[in-house]
Amino acid sequence: MAEISQEQEVIAASDAAENGFSELPREEMRRLLSLRHTDPHSILGAHPTPQGVIVRTYRPGAKRVFVLADGDIKREMKPRPEEEGFFEILLGNHSNIFSYRLEVHYLDGEVFTLLPPYNFLPTLGELDLYLLGEQKHERPYEKLGAHVHEMNGVAGVAFAVWAPNAAGVSVVGDFNGWDGRLHMMRLLGSSGIWEIFVPELEAGARYKYEIRTRDGGLMLKTDPYASAMECPPSTASVVWKSKYQFGDDSWLESRRNRDPLRSPLSIYEVHLGSWRRVPEELNRSLTYRELAEALVDYVADMGFTHVELMPVMEHPFVGSWGYQVSGYFAPTARFGNPDDFRYLVDSFHRRGIGVILDWVPAHFPTDSFSLGRFDGTALYEH
Repeated sequence: MAEISQEQEVIAASDAAENGFSELPREEMRRLLSLRHTDPHSILGAHPTPQGVIVRTYRPGAKRVFVLADGDIKREMKPRPEEEGFFEILLGNHSNIFSYRLEVHYLDGEVFTLLPPYNFLPTLGELDLYLLGEQKHERPYEKLGAHVHEMNGVAGVAFAVWAPNAAGVSVVGDFNGWDGRLHMMRLLGSSGIWEIFVPELEAGARYKYEIRTRDGGLMLKTDPYASAMECPPSTASVVWKSKYQFGDDSWLESRRNRDPLRSPLSIYEVHLGSWRRVPEELNRSLTYRELAEALVDYVADMGFTHVELMPVMEHPFVGSWGYQVSGYFAPTARFGNPDDFRYLVDSFHRRGIGVILDWVPAHFPTDSFSLGRFDGTALYEH
């Protein structure tokens, strides 16, 4: 999208005032429309004023937009002059923020109704931000990444990503046509963390982060904290909600009562992708659930106390044997989904076998979608 000239800004601001729109600072609009705004929630969504509640939305390609509220008539929003797809309405019969949906009519005739994402409070609290900033949070993977969540009784997905040097961040995916203008994220103070809650989004959605760098570039990046990813060569992150129930309580209890310094230790190291194949099916590798039978039986029969899995975190190049990680919190989708991997670990534990994961923090691939130059700087290279 082309940058807005100062002359265009002055004309647009004048037109907005003359047509009864709320006044928005020109610099705020410039940053929003160029995907450089650190707090799009302060402009978009619903905002109380002495005259009523102002509702704004930015839906590029829309012809008409209506506000639908319970117990209220359908109200049509007016297009603001600054940018095509920017709509606003003043609802004088409301004094406080209220629940509403948007009915969006596009130029191609399609009509969508949706809950806007800009009326929800941040999903991370001050304590989380403090601990993450101090690098003392014991479970950062529960706060960063994509998590199925509920806000104000509304189910959806909470997204959070650390990109302290980015000028702007959006989450894009199947749910918004991979358009970074539709779900711009907000920066939480000086934490470097950007977040947004997308209502009514469900597990299974594919997504990435669209990052505007300070030099004006745009990059699409997978989520460093994604709990699931597409099977290579596809590279999108996937929203995942586990439904698996572990049955390894007895093994965990025995581990607590065991003295590791006085117990025997025998480790079987294995690369899952090449341990055994299926020749009659194009020589494919075994799945996690197939390995839960064949490999677990083999390791148990051979008398090993532990199995060491060569890197199973997601990686783009199979020839690296997993040593070029692109997703440290996502087991590779080559052999199944995250719950299939849980089933494999659970199966080992139920047979009394401990599981060790190779972890590779020393290097990662330089693929453009991955961790390299994540926010336009060497964020993860240090």
